[in-house]
Amino acid sequence: MFTNAQESKRITLQEAIDLSIKNSKQLKLSQAKITEAVAATKEASERRLPDVGVNGTYLRVNHPKLDIKTAAGPTDSNAISPGNINQAFLVMANVSLPVFAGFKVKYGIESAQFLEKAAQLDADNDRQGVILNTIAAYVNLYKAGAAVRLVDSNLAQSRARDTDFSNLEQNGTLARNDLLKAQQETSNLELSLLDAQNNLQLAIVNMNLMLGLPEKAQLLTDSSSFVPPTTVKTIEEYEQLAAENRHDLKALDYRQKAARSAVKIAKGDYYPSLALTGGYVAADIPRFLVITNALNAGIGVKYSLSSIWKTNSKIAQAKAREVQLQANMAMLDDNIRLSINQAYLNYLSGVKKIEVYHKALDQATENYRINKNKYANNLLTLTDLLDADVAQLQARLNIAFAQADLVLAYQTLLQKAGLLNQ
Repeated sequence: MFTNAQESKRITLQEAIDLSIKNSKQLKLSQAKITEAVAATKEASERRLPDVGVNGTYLRVNHPKLDIKTAAGPTDSNAISPGNINQAFLVMANVSLPVFAGFKVKYGIESAQFLEKAAQLDADNDRQGVILNTIAAYVNLYKAGAAVRLVDSNLAQSRARDTDFSNLEQNGTLARNDLLKAQQETSNLELSLLDAQNNLQLAIVNMNLMLGLPEKAQLLTDSSSFVPPTTVKTIEEYEQLAAENRHDLKALDYRQKAARSAVKIAKGDYYPSLALTGGYVAADIPRFLVITNALNAGIGVKYSLSSIWKTNSKIAQAKAREVQLQANMAMLDDNIRLSINQAYLNYLSGVKKIEVYHKALDQATENYRINKNKYANNLLTLTDLLDADVAQLQARLNIAFAQADLVLAYQTLLQKAGLLNQ
């Protein structure tokens, strides 16, 4: 997008949102958490699969002294003679297929699936947060640019006025004191412009970092991106929409379901575990013993008697976590309702402010015109004229800022209702 660090690029609000979503470090972190949750679900599902193990052993031994007692007499030709044993080979293979584990496998998979869905909803919620942060940064950049333009325009007028006043002072038709007051006002505007330019550069750097652009890239906002809404719903409608669309609320609900599954997993310790087992053994002790095709199969049952008095504490912990999530969900619901009311009132206040600021601008413009005529007829001091000029500049800034703040207020209301990316 940028071929030169000093080249300015006009970017729309939608382009800024698209770039921030593409390059957001927060969303990359959220995606990594989703990948982790998917892997955890796969791991829980794999507990249904059989466990297979193979163990091979090679032993190097000394010359043992063996005295094998048998029922045969000392001269029996069938007596075993171990010979010179100095090594042994042993191979064992075991297979265990879980059949029943106190429902731990079933509810473990269920819990992992709930947590996976919660991670996906967290990512969606983070996406809305990234969008709102981008809009706020874009609005801040617009306001900083508007301040620079308005102050710079006023500064140009002030400098032109200083030139006129200087000529009048040289001709003896203007007091030296009035010229100094006008020049002081110009100096104040120069300082204001410097502050506005610093704020603009900081806003540009912040926006570039959010969008993944070069730090020195110069951005220009597009005021046509600020489209005010035509209609606004009621607070009750936004609260209902939040209950249906807030991703963080849904994510907490899934975590609560996972906590219920965790309680069932803890109760699984009360039950025995059952598994199908099988094995194979092969051994070779040279000049003494060879074992092949030694297969075994059966059913294994395992039950820990200590679970009778140890499981209650695990269940209590799992239930406590479920209660905590229930309380968090109730608190989140209250916070959502409060934030929606606050955002709604901020939006209505923004609409009213724009109406008031337009009236104030008309009044400030007319006041400056009257004061300028009075000053030209020596009916007003220069101080009053300069005050009227400052009031006119402030009225223009207020309108520019209020229009941008209204867009941010509306987008914030949508985000609180879970509707920002819809």
